[in-house]
Amino acid sequence: MLLGVDYYPEQWDSEMLDADLDTILELGCNVIRIAEFSWHLMEKTEGNYDFSYFDNVIAKAKEKGLKVIMGTPTATIPAWLAKKYPSILSEFEGGKKRSFGGRHVYCFNSDKMYEYSEKIITKLVEHYKDEEAIVAWQIDNEIGHEGSDVCYCENCQKSFRKFLSDKFEGDIDKLNYVYGTTFWSQEYNEFDEIPTPMETITTHNPALRLDWERFRNKSIVNFMDMQAKLIKKIAPNAVVMHDYPGGGLDKHVDYSEIAESLDQVAYNNYPVWGGQKVPIEPHEIAFGLSYIRGFKRENFWITEAIMGAQGHDVTGFLPRPNQAKMWSYQGVAHGCDSLMYFRYRGGTKGAEQFCYGVLDADNVKRRKFYEVQDFFKNIKKYEKAVEKPIKAPVAILYDYDSLAAFRIQRQSILLDCQTEMKKVYKAFFDKNITVDVIPVRHDFSQYKVIVLPQMIIMQPGVKERVEEFAANGGTVVLTYRSAVKDTDNNVPFGETAPCGYNSLVGGIVYETESLQDYDAYTVKGQGVCAGIEGVGGIFRDMIEVSDAEILFTYSDKFYDGIPAVLRKAVGDGKVYYIGCGLEEKLSDVIFEMIMDEQGLEKVITDPGVESVIRGDEEASITMLINHNDYEAKAGDITLAPFECKIIEN
Repeated sequence: MLLGVDYYPEQWDSEMLDADLDTILELGCNVIRIAEFSWHLMEKTEGNYDFSYFDNVIAKAKEKGLKVIMGTPTATIPAWLAKKYPSILSEFEGGKKRSFGGRHVYCFNSDKMYEYSEKIITKLVEHYKDEEAIVAWQIDNEIGHEGSDVCYCENCQKSFRKFLSDKFEGDIDKLNYVYGTTFWSQEYNEFDEIPTPMETITTHNPALRLDWERFRNKSIVNFMDMQAKLIKKIAPNAVVMHDYPGGGLDKHVDYSEIAESLDQVAYNNYPVWGGQKVPIEPHEIAFGLSYIRGFKRENFWITEAIMGAQGHDVTGFLPRPNQAKMWSYQGVAHGCDSLMYFRYRGGTKGAEQFCYGVLDADNVKRRKFYEVQDFFKNIKKYEKAVEKPIKAPVAILYDYDSLAAFRIQRQSILLDCQTEMKKVYKAFFDKNITVDVIPVRHDFSQYKVIVLPQMIIMQPGVKERVEEFAANGGTVVLTYRSAVKDTDNNVPFGETAPCGYNSLVGGIVYETESLQDYDAYTVKGQGVCAGIEGVGGIFRDMIEVSDAEILFTYSDKFYDGIPAVLRKAVGDGKVYYIGCGLEEKLSDVIFEMIMDEQGLEKVITDPGVESVIRGDEEASITMLINHNDYEAKAGDITLAPFECKIIEN
């Protein structure tokens, strides 16, 4: 178990190094994370590499028994490189260059970025390939974060056209046919006529825009794959990792694809940031942790855990006493087995002066220091249990193309796919049932329940796998706006939604509408759900049933009695179709039915209290976590505000 801090010794007087490392040891650390933003320090002028500064830092760390996570410095290019090759800088939509001075300002399709990145990484890894203190190599930093996942420069335009030419085998007529470019006279004679989808009147072709999203993903995945392979070529036994930011499902890159090049997945966990009035909800924090764990379905690291208030321009919410420590325990409960705090000390200069650390700029040990120390001391006792893998009975599946399709055509101003996934997640979270959040391309045969919310694109082979899963005893949940589009983001001719799934769900969607309210209509229970009534909104399908059981119908002037939610027995399993947005009370009814049918063990605790088991028969603990700012209970056990109690099983 690695426990430590993110340390930026280059930002402080070199005479402070010894004392800082001693204080880091006093915290209970065994690792420091360094060098991720230090390209200029390593290469002050082109081709003149100097790693002596970090030689000294690593030597001092080794003397004190500290391990090191070493970063490649590509997230922040040096000024001399931007000056020499302005084309390396990415562009906003409309052609405005991003200025040197921030971070992630480079273009992923710049040949010069590749050339100079390969040079610095090669020299860096060759220099440290035999350094036993380095336990992992972090490539770049929070890739695709803060808008850096999109660029509209000439490099990208040329690369996008090549991407399309390769996809359509140089046949422009094939592209025209697939895109349906006869619409609005958009036919192309040559690939170099194709625009990048920047601002226009109305909107660009949805098929073009989906390929642009795929191109953005490929650009970033390729850049990260290059770094991972280069490190492995020089140091085959190196552990290669990356620190992912939050909000991954909203990015123009599929983070799970990047993970395929990594040995270790890591996450920067910020339940609250500058500008937020309060932290996000406990189930939303847990959802993010489950999403990261789902990349490899393995334990992950937290490389940036919050302790102080955070913010670049707007100073953030200060975690209450023990609240940030509680979030660290929550991270461990959901699969984190190594954790570092951001940052060791709050900065006095630069953009992160209001990103407060374990220590503040006055360098005085106070509450935050002792909270970290206490967490490190306590969690070490349970290392064997928390190193065990997590096995979840439920999976929420997502698809990059489907998420992109909703960015392209949102369809309802209230529909947000990530929010809808979190609603599903909360139903299980509230009953303390573990959920994986995984890409639909991954194997899902080992779960008892799978949920495919708003899986609008029909990916090849998915339907057959879903059918087999249900036939073998699993429960499948499909929702409105599932299987509406083909892989080119077009509506299939002659098919009725959910396309390909009609017989599986026992019905068809013959009409659909978007609503601009969350409580736009009444929904009434039927059969086993008789007597239950509530409201729905966002979207709704009009369903014609063939051979499914009706659980809920609409109850309003024009659509009274029209089915809204179906259930059908398929083989040894069941398939649910939720044809509308439902209030939490009603969706809870459906998901509790599913939990009971599958025999999932529910653990009842007070609202805002988690009960999570980590480990196996060899070493097992129960973690009771109170997210509330008041006393609450897990069974007979009372927890203080923001307290975590660990019970050895």
